[in-house]
Amino acid sequence: MKLSIGGYSFNHLSLEGKMDVFGYLESVKFRYGLDAVDLWNAQIAERTAPLLTLADESYLRKVREALDEKELRLVNLAIDTAHLWDPDPAMREALRKNALAHLKAAAILGAETVRIDTGGYGSDRFSEEAFTHIVEGFREYCRIASDNGMRIGPENHMGPSLVPGEMRRLAQAVDDPSFGILLHMGRWNEERETGDEQVAPWVFHTHFDAQTAASSESAHTVAMLRDAGFDGYWAIEHNATVNPYSEISALLKQAESRLGEAGITA
Repeated sequence: MKLSIGGYSFNHLSLEGKMDVFGYLESVKFRYGLDAVDLWNAQIAERTAPLLTLADESYLRKVREALDEKELRLVNLAIDTAHLWDPDPAMREALRKNALAHLKAAAILGAETVRIDTGGYGSDRFSEEAFTHIVEGFREYCRIASDNGMRIGPENHMGPSLVPGEMRRLAQAVDDPSFGILLHMGRWNEERETGDEQVAPWVFHTHFDAQTAASSESAHTVAMLRDAGFDGYWAIEHNATVNPYSEISALLKQAESRLGEAGITA
């Protein structure tokens, strides 16, 4: 089955100094027996503020070597502190530079999809200025993604991106085959029952959390996405804090059950 584990799932171990990116790759391959990973950029960057500082190219190439040696696909690179909209023009430019650096890193690492958030904290609708900026920004990033065989787009993660109509409007405005959506299933502030279906045509990657992995209703979402043409990976993203290895193992089994209930067996 096309299962993966979001790097954020091991954030607790990372903060405790018990897992680096190479330990993550080892765990995904040999503990869980999977063939794909979802890197989170905090795994390949210093946790500086306000923006994460990406590791240098020599380190990134070591990560790429480890991916290749283990025959692991990098199905998604999730990038924080590179979102498109901020009300401060200087911060917007800093975010853009960080995004461009991370897109170069994504190409080095061989990422198949990239998640960069929209921005827009504290609001449920994009302002006209923000929407125009985000559309233009994603069009720029789509050109880079296309040149490197990637797709790029936001996750329903913050602000207006938690409203399915706004995400659909954004996808239609960007109107680029390299654009897509990382769907965190069921995470909507509005129209939760229909949100996943509204954005299904653009979904390039998915996240189960603990709630959706455990719910048999998620099998209907899986089937709907499959019928809409999605043939990508189904990832677990859960900030496991008590017994991370066993928590993730249990969630993988639940996700596998949801896929099986939807008729996906390979």
